[in-house]
Amino acid sequence: MKTYVIVFCVLSFTVSNVIGQKKNHFAGGRNTIVQLFEWHWDAIANECENFLGPKGFAGVQVSPPNENCVVNGRPWWERYQPVSYQLITRSGDETAFANMVRRCNNAGVRIYVDVVINHMSGITGNGTGGKSSDAGSLSYPGVPFGPNHFHSRCDINNYQESHNIRNCALTGLPDLDQSHEHVRKKIVEYLNHLVDLGVAGFRVDAAKHMWPADLKAIYDSVKDLTGNGLSGRPFVYQEVIDLGGEAVKKTEYTSFGAVLEFKYGSELGNAFQGRNDLHWLKSWGPQWGLLDGLDAVVFIDNHDNQRDGSSAILSYKNPKPYKMATAFMLAHPYGTTRIMSSYAFDHRDQGNNINYSSS
Repeated sequence: MKTYVIVFCVLSFTVSNVIGQKKNHFAGGRNTIVQLFEWHWDAIANECENFLGPKGFAGVQVSPPNENCVVNGRPWWERYQPVSYQLITRSGDETAFANMVRRCNNAGVRIYVDVVINHMSGITGNGTGGKSSDAGSLSYPGVPFGPNHFHSRCDINNYQESHNIRNCALTGLPDLDQSHEHVRKKIVEYLNHLVDLGVAGFRVDAAKHMWPADLKAIYDSVKDLTGNGLSGRPFVYQEVIDLGGEAVKKTEYTSFGAVLEFKYGSELGNAFQGRNDLHWLKSWGPQWGLLDGLDAVVFIDNHDNQRDGSSAILSYKNPKPYKMATAFMLAHPYGTTRIMSSYAFDHRDQGNNINYSSS
C-alpha cells in the first residue's frame, strides 16, 4: 500500500509539473503576449501601464536581461552572447528590471523572459556589467564557468544527426554541457532569481540545441511562482525550429513545456501572400502538421526570421498581408498567441531602438 501511495504521489507531481509549465498565467479576460524586442525596462513598464494593461494584453516577452558581451557596433544579437547571469544590459539594471516586473504585474500584464542558457559568448571581451569573457579559453568568471563546463569543441554541420545538433557549437557559440551539475546549478539559480522578481515564465532560446532530459531536469528544479497573483509552475515555451526534415523534432519537448510553433507563421505567410488558398484555413490547426494547441505558442514573425527568414515570413515590411495574418491569428482559437513589437531597421545587425538611446 505504501508503495502505491509513493508511486501515485510521484506521478501526480510529474503530471502537475507538465501541465503547469504549459499554463501561461494570463490574468482573467486577457490574451496575447507582445514581444517588446530590445525595449528598455522603463519603457516596457510605461507601456504596460499606459497601453497594454488598459487594452487587455496578457503579457510581454522581454529581451535577455543578463549581462552580455559588448560587441562593436552594438548589434541586436549581442544580447545572445552571455557573459554572466547578472541582470544588467543596455535595457537597464536589476533595479529597473524589478521595477518593470512589479509595475507590469500591477497592470495585469505578465512578464516572460527570453533566457539564453544553451551557450556563452563566442566573443572575447567585456560585458555590459564589467565582467569579462574569454571564448578561446572558455573562461567566464562572472558565473563562473570554465573549460570543464562545456561540450567538446565542434561545430554544428549536420542537422540529420541529433548529437551534432545538441553537443556542438551553434554559429561558433561555446556550447554549455547542461548535464554537468555545476552548469545546472547556475542556470537554476538564474531562473529562480527571475521567479523571485515576479516573472511568470521563460522563452527558452535555442532549446533545440539542448537535450530534452537536461532541460526537463533544469525546469523541474525551478521553484514555483508565488506572489503577484501568480502560483504554480512557471510557463515555459521553447525555441525548437522544426519545419520538417531534420533529426530534432518539436514533439520531443512537449512533455515538459510548450514549444514555439515555427511552421505556423510560415504557412500563414504563404496563405496571405497568395501561395495557399485561404479557404484551406478552415482546417487550420494540427491537421496542418502543427502541434496540439495546448503545446503551441504561435506567431507570425520574430526577431530572427524578420531578418533571416524565408520569403514566406511576413513582417512590418509587408504591411497589408502582415496585418491580415496577424488579425487571423488573434481571431483564431489555436495556441497561445504572440505578436511582435520591435523597431524598423535598414540592415540585419542594426541594434538601435527608438524606444531609448544607448551606445
